[in-house]
Amino acid sequence: MGIWPVSKGSRLNRILTIRWSGQLTDGLFQSALASFVLFSPERAPNAISAALAFAVVLLPYSLIGPYVGIFLDRFSRQRIIRNCNYIRAANLLIIAWLVNSSSTGIVLTLFVLFAFGVNRLILSGLSAGLPLLVKKEELIAANALAVTGGTIWVVIGGGIGIGIKNLLSQNSDADFADAVVILIASLGFLTAALACFRLNKYEIGPLEHEVSAESRGYKEVLEGLMILRSHSDALRGILSIGIQRGGITALTLMALLLERNSFNDPADPDAGLAGFGMALAIAGIGIGLGAIISPYGVIKFGRHRWMRLLMFLCIPPLLIYAAGINEISMIGSAFLVGLCGQGIKVTNDALVQSKITDEYRGRVFAFYDVAVNAGIVTGAIGAALILPDNGVTSVLPIVIALFYLFAATVLMRRANFAPSTT
Repeated sequence: MGIWPVSKGSRLNRILTIRWSGQLTDGLFQSALASFVLFSPERAPNAISAALAFAVVLLPYSLIGPYVGIFLDRFSRQRIIRNCNYIRAANLLIIAWLVNSSSTGIVLTLFVLFAFGVNRLILSGLSAGLPLLVKKEELIAANALAVTGGTIWVVIGGGIGIGIKNLLSQNSDADFADAVVILIASLGFLTAALACFRLNKYEIGPLEHEVSAESRGYKEVLEGLMILRSHSDALRGILSIGIQRGGITALTLMALLLERNSFNDPADPDAGLAGFGMALAIAGIGIGLGAIISPYGVIKFGRHRWMRLLMFLCIPPLLIYAAGINEISMIGSAFLVGLCGQGIKVTNDALVQSKITDEYRGRVFAFYDVAVNAGIVTGAIGAALILPDNGVTSVLPIVIALFYLFAATVLMRRANFAPSTT
């Protein structure tokens, strides 16, 4: 029996279709939004505005995430995911109209907040339900396919969105081109909703005997946290991933400013967008490789040692990047940090899924997402405080390397980050 859950008759393809079609579409939407907000000729970004954009899209889920977990453990996840895709498709129709009208005010912000909040609910439901479709020994490989494949499809979707936008911009204004891309994304979310009909009502949980009418709000979230505290390795892994993802966010902001204001002419935002897209594509390749090698790394080293090793390996490319800031060192660090980071992520996802019973898994993954979002927002704010508007500084990569060293030597210290009893 292999470690890849793709044998004939596997049910995993049902959830992959939903996830990947949605994330391909999400790449389209994000590329149009980035083009409209950060790469428009009349909107030159600085570190503060770029960081604010990251924080804004993550704020809603950070606030509602605990309640989301309760929903995922009380009601059919298939129904929740299907209906959320319907809602997001309709929401993007409104956003497309606002973008075409060149609206950049609070109304657009609110609809974007809602779109990203719904997206996090969808992804949490898919992660919570995945263990019900595969065997326990296939969890790492299943996460490698689901999570990393989804990330790659986001990158591909972003590339497609940039291509469509550039093609349309030749004969129309940039805002209209961005609006058309968002309209196409709306159709993509409708497709993801229709793909949910391949799943039965409770096929991805919660199990029918676990569904209860009683809900006690944050008290249940605290119960989920207590479950995590009894599996300290899973909790430490979640905190480490929050740090790692915060670092990646800071590096992304740095790359955005470098491509927009330093490596390319600030008066030519399309060149900056193309360069930024190329950097994301290279990082996406690293992300894919990190997922592919992780099942084999876990077999050779064990999942705890493998995660600790990958966290250490994130550090050298950042020091090289700090020593010489140019496009080659930027892309190289993006590739390697993405590779190691995704290896840590898919391994820890499987660790959490294997230790948490389905009764609490939705709440735990909601907490997981909130913790990671907190790390991402912290990374964005930290980057905004450190980065100049042109993005050129050696301080930020060194600070990130120090945080990674802390995660590897303190949070993942062998004496504490070790298998705990179930």
